[in-house]
Amino acid sequence: MNIETLRYEAMLLPPQERAQLAEQLLSSLDMLSEPEIEQLWLQEAARRAEEMDKGLVQRISADVVYQEALALLK
Repeated sequence: MNIETLRYEAMLLPPQERAQLAEQLLSSLDMLSEPEIEQLWLQEAARRAEEMDKGLVQRISADVVYQEALALLK
């Protein structure tokens, strides 16, 4: 079974069961070692860099992000 099949099946669950599954999955990440966490962050950084290189995502300047964050806090 691949991740897309798992995601599809999970989305068919009732909301309460999806919430329980999400909580269990998130809790399982707390048990990772520092090297495992570092590896996951490196993989995520590489994925995001690839998306930027392929033009799949738009870059947003820090100033814009800051202004949007301030607007949300008001």
